[in-house]
Amino acid sequence: MDTSIFIGTWWSLVPPLLAIILALVTKEVYSSLFIGVAVGALLYTGFHPWNAFNALFSIMKDSMNLNILIFDVLLGMIIVLMSKSGGSAAYGRWAGSKIKSKKSAMLATTGLGILIFVDDYFNCLTVGSVMRPVTDRYKVSRAKLAYIIDATAAPVCIIAPISSWAAAVNSYVPKDAGITGFQLFLRTIPYNLYAILTLVMVFFVIIAGFDFGLMKKHEENAAKGDLFTSGGEEFEKVKKEDISSNGKVIDLLLPVIVLIGSAIGAMIYTGFLGGATDVVSAFAGCDAETSLIFATMVTVFVMLFLYLPRKVVTFKGFMESFVEGFKLMIPAIGILIFAWTLKGMGDALQIGTFVESIVGTSASASLFLPAVLFVVAVFLAFSTGTSWGTFAILVPIAIAMFPGADHLEMMIIAVSAVLAGAVCGDHISPISDTTVMSSAGAQSNHINHVTTQMQYAAVVAVVCIIGYIIAGLVQIWWVALGISLVLLLAVLTFIKKRSGSNREKTAGI
Repeated sequence: MDTSIFIGTWWSLVPPLLAIILALVTKEVYSSLFIGVAVGALLYTGFHPWNAFNALFSIMKDSMNLNILIFDVLLGMIIVLMSKSGGSAAYGRWAGSKIKSKKSAMLATTGLGILIFVDDYFNCLTVGSVMRPVTDRYKVSRAKLAYIIDATAAPVCIIAPISSWAAAVNSYVPKDAGITGFQLFLRTIPYNLYAILTLVMVFFVIIAGFDFGLMKKHEENAAKGDLFTSGGEEFEKVKKEDISSNGKVIDLLLPVIVLIGSAIGAMIYTGFLGGATDVVSAFAGCDAETSLIFATMVTVFVMLFLYLPRKVVTFKGFMESFVEGFKLMIPAIGILIFAWTLKGMGDALQIGTFVESIVGTSASASLFLPAVLFVVAVFLAFSTGTSWGTFAILVPIAIAMFPGADHLEMMIIAVSAVLAGAVCGDHISPISDTTVMSSAGAQSNHINHVTTQMQYAAVVAVVCIIGYIIAGLVQIWWVALGISLVLLLAVLTFIKKRSGSNREKTAGI
């Protein structure tokens, strides 16, 4: 099969692009992903039907990440138990007395997303389960909630030195790069324009109180009581009669605190098991997936002893929550399995080899190279649905383009552009696991989340291209970041005024 004429060629881009286009056109993600995977299997085997069938399921089996599936199911169980115990309802009542407006509800969600910077998977599902009752109370659309969750997940992790993402970037830096992986990561933070500008945009649209594009329609529908606009029927709700009236805020807060604390503790512990000598290097070398599973299991046991003695949940209800949590996560798990398989199919077709050959032959030490790398990283991450895979392909290339101490600043800018572009492409890709988990955490229809977020992310991406051109020219981080911030705020202000004038015209009619 390795002799297929399609391997390592532009045909390797066809399966992910086909899946993405079909998902956006048909609004149906499962069949779109399956068709993309099937076409990839045919290309990989030279259109031999039986070999393609075998290759499809072989690659699916090898691509699945069982650790993340276990984590999803256990977190689904925790979410169901929080609701059954009455903890979510009690938190909603408490927050209702503290949070007095829709704006403050969204700001609180954003703040929690930034605080949970350790891992993006953990962030997506935890923030959604905790804040959903609050945002529902103030009629925040599920699409808007999913956007806030997604925009404070990967963009926060990629600029947090102590996170699983920092560990990934560290591992992709060659030993002869002239700078350690952690030092390079720290230097890239102020140049990571997409992550910083995305966070600025989230705060701006919340504080300024405006939306545009498809998100505006979702928010208008939410104001009328329709939080979903479409696709809400896919999320099963816990029946009201199953929810305890004796629940307290502690029934939600304590499990969340235990979840965060045990996750961080397990990450540090696994890092030291791997040979780390301090906390920073422990995070850089931690086993994030095993740590997350450990944290969810510890939390489930804590909930058992917290809920059962007080009879806020029966033992039968507690055990049934495992199946109910599984059901809650089935949409996310289904999409993840297909997305992972599609990524595995891209690896089999050597999509990285093709991109590397294109970048390697056309690239030179140009001042415009960071902007070019940003665009290439966006495209690659969007097509494959993985930012980490994009790091693995492009970071070593970016480092090799600027060897030696004389080109250190340009190397840092180039690597920053790759990291930012990878996060951007991952952010807008329908087949990205973090995008899927943001939809699951917010319990938003996945295509609704993708289409609304894509328009918001596009604004930031365009500004980033200009920002990286400036960065390549001046090679001073505060100049590039400052001009990019001013440009973004100017664009958003223009959109806000334009949106306001259109509303006034409509009202006048």
